[in-house]
Amino acid sequence: MNMQQQGGQAPINFAQPPAILSTKDCLYIEDMLSWNLDVIKKAHAYSSLCQDQDVTQAMNRTYQLHIRQYQAILNHLGKHVQAAANTSGGIL
Repeated sequence: MNMQQQGGQAPINFAQPPAILSTKDCLYIEDMLSWNLDVIKKAHAYSSLCQDQDVTQAMNRTYQLHIRQYQAILNHLGKHVQAAANTSGGIL
């Protein structure tokens, strides 16, 4: 990514993103967790209300898929929190 600095200075090239989470990053992660949790709740509720077994099974598969997604996001965050704690001496 190239970023232009003010004053006509040369652009800065980043080989990889910085190892920090911005406020915008945190808000997006919060949204992802909320979206998945919302679908989990709705799919679970719909599966218990349905009379059609095919629809119930589809809702259960949707429910399980979003539980896995939710857990994957939490696990990914947990790994990075743990790594940050190990490298900073426990201070985040």
